[in-house]
This record gives sequence, C-alpha cells and structure tokens, in this order.
Amino acid sequence: MSTGYPEVRLRRLRRTPALRRLVAQTSLRPADLVLPVFIKEGITEPRPIGSMPGVVQHTRDSLRKAAAEAAQAGVGGVIVFGVPAAKDGRGSAADDPAGISQLALSDLRAEAGDALVVMADLCLCEYTDHGHCGIVTPAGDVDNDATLERYAATAIAQAAAGAAVIAPSGMMDGQVGAIRAALDGAGYPDTAICAYSAKYASSFYGPFREAAEGAPRFGDRAGYQQDPANAEEALREVALDIAEGADMVMVKPALAYLDIIRRVADTVQLPVAAYQVSGEFAMVEAAAANGWLDRDRAIMETLTAIRRAGASVVLSYWATEVARHLR
Repeated sequence: MSTGYPEVRLRRLRRTPALRRLVAQTSLRPADLVLPVFIKEGITEPRPIGSMPGVVQHTRDSLRKAAAEAAQAGVGGVIVFGVPAAKDGRGSAADDPAGISQLALSDLRAEAGDALVVMADLCLCEYTDHGHCGIVTPAGDVDNDATLERYAATAIAQAAAGAAVIAPSGMMDGQVGAIRAALDGAGYPDTAICAYSAKYASSFYGPFREAAEGAPRFGDRAGYQQDPANAEEALREVALDIAEGADMVMVKPALAYLDIIRRVADTVQLPVAAYQVSGEFAMVEAAAANGWLDRDRAIMETLTAIRRAGASVVLSYWATEVARHLR
C-alpha cells in the first residue's frame, strides 16, 4: 500500500564496498594502534610464545627490528613489558637503570625517535618472585603504600630511559598521584601517564602470563583488580585517576568490556585507550587455525568494535599487521 512517501531503502548505501567506505561511521588508522612487546633478559634468539602464535619474547636486537617495522607501518606506539633473568620479593629489576626494561626503552627511543610513542608498562608482577603486582606482607596481602614507593622509583627509571608515556597497571589506590609527584619531582613533568584505570580481574590474561612470566605463585589479583560484575566502580576509578593527574585512561580487557569503554568515553575529556588482551588474541588465532572463522575479518571486526565503542587508542598484538593492511 502506498503511503505517499518515498520508499525507505537502507540498503542503498550498502550496495558496494566504495559506498560502504564513503558512509562508514567508524574508522581505524595505523596511528590509533599500540603494539605490546615483551623483552626477555638472557636469551640470544627471539622465543616464541606457545599460546600466542606469532608473538615472541624479544632480544634487544629483535625488538629494535620489530619497532622499526612498526614505525614503517605507521603504528602509533609500542608498550614495553620486561622479563628479567632474576626476580625477588621487591621487584628490584623494575627500577634498575641497567635492567632489561630500561635498556629496551633506551634502545627503542634511539631506534624510533619520534616515529613511535615509546610507552612503559609499570607493574611489579613481571619482576617479583611471587608474581603479585606489589610488595607482599608476611600475611600474603599486597601492601598498597609500600608498593606506591616502588612504582614511583620505577616511573623515574623508565622516564630516564626514554619512555614518553608511563602506563601504571597494578591497580593500586593512589598510584597515578604517586607517579605524577615522583616524575615532577625528578624533573620529568612532560612525561605522560596512561592509567590502567579500569583493569578487570579477567580470565582473558592467561596467555600474557606465559609471555611475561608473571603468574601469581599464590592467591589471585581479585583483591586489587576490578570485579567483572561492576560498571559504576570503573567510572569512580577513572575519575580518581584523572584527579590525580592521568593524561589518558585505559580499559582492560576490551571485547568483554565494550560497555565500559563506551561509558568512560562518554564521561571523560581525555583520550581513552583499550587493551585487546592476550586471551582475545589467542581465541581468534585458535579458532582461525581450526578453520572456524575468517581470521582477517575477525581481526578487523574486533578492532573496529573497540574503536566504535569509543576507544581512541587500541593496544593490540596485531598492530603492525593491521597497520600494514590499512595503509
């Protein structure tokens, strides 16, 4: 039956790839992407990570090469996770000027210059022999305030090594304020902070713990990471980090928390980052290896979804590969 109005056909603008590109509401650029990298002390060849196909623990030489490839592809940045040869209860290697992380940061700064933003993850889990993100009391609890002292010292060491952005991921109360004060006091007021503000106690971190060799020896991290059931708490964490001096805020993981990314992006006036974590990466790679889905389409669909949810910066192990595809 005619209504007197032109017939509405939403499909008209979906007919061809060119039309779809023309009216696409979400875009993904190489510069939006950050490549997480692992540097391991004491190895002479890159070491593959079994649960993360194509991802390795780097040597200093292979990391420089990976950074050069990322920069050439147009990737926006790299974030460094260090795996030291020796660990202890206080994570002494974390702020050692001659430690593997600081050496890697210095290498990357020299290799990439301003072509890449060099970011440093700041946590103690990779450096402690117990695998927790801070100093542990005799009772087995993480001591928040003692941990902040270690974070402050580590931030200074990372900035001195060349990190342009410090990214604290330990979810300690007051960590951003402590790091900002330490950086300012040590003469690094221009070093930015990307706070892991909404980091959830997720099941999707399993492969990362193999890569960073930082699984807890006892207990878990649910006492300081966020409960997956909570959303309002994420907004409180974000607000506190911004008040303490964060320049960017991050949601981690990404895919199971797209609603959190959206709520944070709608709330803040700062760049919002999201981390497409190891479990998200491994699920796609495993399913693709079994022929259960189209790998390339799944990668682009997931990254586009994260951007569509409101993230302006996306950390992904596919960063270099996707950047090459987008150019």
